[in-house]
Amino acid sequence: MLTTTVCAALSAAGLAIAFLTAWRRRFAAATRIAAVALVPVGLAMSGLVGLGGKIVRAFGSWAADLVLKPSVWGGFAVLACAVVLWIAARLASGRGGGKEGRAAGGRQRGKRPHASEPAAGTPALGSPAPAASRPAGAPDEDFSDIEAILKKHGI
Repeated sequence: MLTTTVCAALSAAGLAIAFLTAWRRRFAAATRIAAVALVPVGLAMSGLVGLGGKIVRAFGSWAADLVLKPSVWGGFAVLACAVVLWIAARLASGRGGGKEGRAAGGRQRGKRPHASEPAAGTPALGSPAPAASRPAGAPDEDFSDIEAILKKHGI
């Protein structure tokens, strides 16, 4: 009951400020203030203020248990052990490769790459040529935009 009253008072004060702002012919700002002013009463009417209070109380009791109960510390130790085991299993299964590592390993064991895949040393059709194969006098494509901007400004 008290929280609903406080939220209603906050909304009334915000709406009064919005009215004064609109009186000064600043309608866009007044609309924004009115929108923010309606939030507390909306939260109270929908029950989210009470839910927030329950969440804060639950978090507080968990934090007190964290400090005071050794079983909570044991739970964190078990979770840490699980994470270490998970990482060790990933490293042992394929040295961290996962699906990609198994696919690359299978290809190296004698499987031929598909006809649509390029060979390992050749670039794909759509990829740019390496810098060594470009002519020495050709300007780099990355700097052509910068040069155009500098010429535009007379630099």
